[in-house]
Amino acid sequence: MGFKLELTRSIIMATQLFEPAQLGNLTLSNHIVMAPMARNRATANHEVTDIMTTYYAQRASAGLIITEGIAPSPNGNGYARVPGLYTADQVAGWKKVTDAVHAKGGRIFAQLMHTGRIGHSVNMHEGTEVLAPSAVAAAGQIYTDTQGMQDQPTPRAYTTDEVKAVIQEFVTAAKNAIDAGFDGIELHGANGYLIEQFLRNTSNQRTDEYGGSTENNARFALEVAEAVSAAIGKEKTGIRLSPYGVFNDMPYDPAYDAMYHYLAEKLNEYVIYVHLVDHASMGAPAVAPEIVEAIRQHYEGILILSGGYTAETAENNLQNGKADLIAFGRPFIANPDLVERFQSGADLSEPDFSTFYTPVEKGYTNYPALAEVTV
Repeated sequence: MGFKLELTRSIIMATQLFEPAQLGNLTLSNHIVMAPMARNRATANHEVTDIMTTYYAQRASAGLIITEGIAPSPNGNGYARVPGLYTADQVAGWKKVTDAVHAKGGRIFAQLMHTGRIGHSVNMHEGTEVLAPSAVAAAGQIYTDTQGMQDQPTPRAYTTDEVKAVIQEFVTAAKNAIDAGFDGIELHGANGYLIEQFLRNTSNQRTDEYGGSTENNARFALEVAEAVSAAIGKEKTGIRLSPYGVFNDMPYDPAYDAMYHYLAEKLNEYVIYVHLVDHASMGAPAVAPEIVEAIRQHYEGILILSGGYTAETAENNLQNGKADLIAFGRPFIANPDLVERFQSGADLSEPDFSTFYTPVEKGYTNYPALAEVTV
């Protein structure tokens, strides 16, 4: 009982986590970010559904919501029931989401995620194909609704001209995001998807200007960031990176440290924030403090840290200047009012892992807020 009381008191006395924060021209209600999380509640044709509107509106007390990964183009939509931002209907569907979040005082960025080699034709629109930096298949299998688990396919490698064309696909999707009412976009440069596939030698074996050296491997990420920033504004453009991430067959190599130092310096010109994720809590190698410090040194904008944080560790990182904002992922799944629970020191509800990616409301919008639990 005494421990619980002290824990509650320490959370309530936090001086930064719950205070307003500035993100470019945006004022956020607190320093808490809802991290992007795939939930697979779009239709089989990748359209936004009404329960997605409910889900995000329920969590609007976060200072900033970053959506699940949204495909910027048909070829970038490799998963089952992942939403897109490349048709008028998708823009209209997302407009309902942003309107609902803004009505509750929230702020929301769209995460643009091109899956690259991580995809399967069964999950994709007819006439599309799986494309990547090089014709190197990812190890393992991918889920499909109609055929179950399937081996990851060998992608076709982009031509140099096609690489430049896909950069414009990101630009178009970013403009669509602004038309849909989003406050900005986050480029998904983590977790083994297309941008990171260009960064890593395991998936990038190109010999043109987009491969073969640190500068060339980083070129695609930087050109996407530059083009999107020019189109919608630097203050509306962020990027997520996972320096030690191993998800989607991305083996860790210490040689990549130099890549992230280089990116951190160059990204100053193009993005309002760098969102750095540490997947150690999910089994990946922990991101070394030296890497975080180096990125903090080279990158002068807003730094968001993500990965297994509690309210206490988040507050500590804000207080010691290691981060400007802290992102929370899975705690938001079962706790739509996570901010309020942190403030009061209330216990957190546990999520039902079996419903993380199912196409229904259960395990998505039916988690009650604390006020509903205590009535």
